[in-house]
Order: sequence, then structure tokens, then C-alpha cells
Amino acid sequence: MKTLGEDFKKIYHNERIMLILMVINLIASIALLVYGLIKLSPNIPVVKTGYGDIGGYRDGSWVDMIAFPLLAIIFGVFHNLIAVRIFRKRGAGMTKFFLIITTILIIGTFIVLARLSQEG
Repeated sequence: MKTLGEDFKKIYHNERIMLILMVINLIASIALLVYGLIKLSPNIPVVKTGYGDIGGYRDGSWVDMIAFPLLAIIFGVFHNLIAVRIFRKRGAGMTKFFLIITTILIIGTFIVLARLSQEG
């Protein structure tokens, strides 16, 4: 834990762009978490949980939609911790790349959740 705090201080003082990417990642994942929790509908017995090219939309229960808030937690918390570890091992360039890819994944998850909730 001591090295994690030191790494955050180093990121704060030396790598402002990476810090901004980490904050964007955290804010986007919080927004995905809130949107995912709002879209959970326990009173609806069947919701659209996925899309397949051949069969169209797949039906499932609302419990299957818990995957989206879980993804938000993974993207927001664990990916930022992984980013600090990557910074320690590989440097700032690889960490920035990782954070940009994570933000793209969050946006993609938002799009999938929005399309599934519109169809249901």
C-alpha cells in the first residue's frame, strides 16, 4: 500500500495527462454504474440480454443484466489500480494506452446497454 500511495503522488506530480485519463475513466465508469443500476428492472420477467447475428436479440432475466454494473466497477476501480501497476512496471506511455482502451471499452459497454434497454 505504501508504494501505491507513492505511485499516485508520482503520477500527480509528473504525469498530469495520465491523471486526467484516470479521472475520465473513473467518471465514465461511475456513469455506467448508475445507468446500469437504473436500467435494472426486477419487475420485468424477460429482458433483452444480448444480440446474436443469426438469432437476433436473446431474452433472459433481469439478473443477467447485473453484468453491466459489475463491468462498471471492474473498469472504474480495478483498471485504475492495474494502470498504476503498469505505470510502475512499463512507464507512462503504456499506461496511457491502457487507459484510452479502457475508456473505449466503457463507451462500448454504454452503447450495448443503451441498445439492449431500447429493445426491451
